[in-house]
Amino acid sequence: MKERNSGKFQRPGGKWKPGGEFHSPRENQNQEHMNIQWFPGHMAKTRRMIRENLRLVDVVAELRDARIPYASANPEIKRLLGNKKRLVILNKSDMADPAATRAWLEYFEKQQIAALDMDCRSGKGVGKFVPAVEKLLSEELERRRAKGIIGSLRVMVVGVPNVGKSSFINRMASSRRTKVEDRPGVTRGKQWVKVSDGLELLDMPGVLWPKFEDPVVGEHLAFTGAVRDQIVDTEALASRLLERLAADYPDLLAARYSLTAGEMAQPGHEMLALIGQKRGMLLPGGEINTERASIAVLDEFRGGLIGRITLELPKDGE
Repeated sequence: MKERNSGKFQRPGGKWKPGGEFHSPRENQNQEHMNIQWFPGHMAKTRRMIRENLRLVDVVAELRDARIPYASANPEIKRLLGNKKRLVILNKSDMADPAATRAWLEYFEKQQIAALDMDCRSGKGVGKFVPAVEKLLSEELERRRAKGIIGSLRVMVVGVPNVGKSSFINRMASSRRTKVEDRPGVTRGKQWVKVSDGLELLDMPGVLWPKFEDPVVGEHLAFTGAVRDQIVDTEALASRLLERLAADYPDLLAARYSLTAGEMAQPGHEMLALIGQKRGMLLPGGEINTERASIAVLDEFRGGLIGRITLELPKDGE
C-alpha cells in the first residue's frame, strides 16, 4: 500500500471534478447520491446576525472540518464578509489524513488565504491562533499603535454546525463557557467571550445555506454530523460512507471491521449487513440490525475510530 503520511497526497484511479472535492472511482459508477437538505429557521436568523455584527469585529475566524474542507465551507460566508479579513481554521485535524491537510494548507497559501490547522478538543495547534490573527491584522495594529489606540482585538467565529466552534472558544478561554455537544444546533444565540485583555471572541450559531446544489456536499456534511441524523436515512448514509471508505481507505476499513477485499467490493448496504453480522447486531429471530450497525459506523467515523480520513482534496492544478 502507498504511504499516506509523507509526500504529495494522491489517491490512485480517482478523477477530479469541478468544485474542489475528490470523487473516488466508486462515485463514477452511475450511483445516485442522497439528496440531503437542512436549513431550519434559526439559520436564516444567524445569517442576519452575522451581517449585522460584522462591524463590531476586526477579523472573522471561519472554522471548517479538516476532513471535508470544501463541503464545510459555507459559500455564503465569503459573500457576507465582503472585505472583512478572514482566517480559515481546519479543525478536527487529528481525525483527518495529515497528508491531505498539508495539501489543503498549501492550497490556501497559493490562494493567499490565511489558514491553519488545529484540534480544539486536545488543544493541538490552538497556540497558533493569536499569532495568526496578529499577522493578518499587522497593518491595522500598527496604525492603532501609531495613534495610541489601546483595545482588544475582536474576532467573530463562524462555521457550519458541529464543526467545533464551542470547543475552540472553550479552549481559547481555558474554560467551558459555551455548551459543547457532539450534535449540530447546540449554540443558538451569539455569545461574547473575553479570552484576555487583548482578545474577545464572538461565537455565532452554526449556519448552513438554503440549498446544497451539489449532492456530494450534503452527503459529506451528513457523514460528519453537520446535518441532523433525524432527517437522514442513516442506513443509506452509512452505506454510502462505506463505499467511499472502501474506495479511498480500504486498509483502514478492513482493519476496523475485519472485511476482506471481496467483501469491500460489494455495495454499501451489503457491507453494512456484514458489519452488523460480524458484530453480533441481531434482532429477535436472527435478522441483522442494520439500523444499529449504521449508527455504529457513523459514530466511529465521526469519532476518528476508523482512522485519519479526508474525503476531499483541493482542485487539481491549483
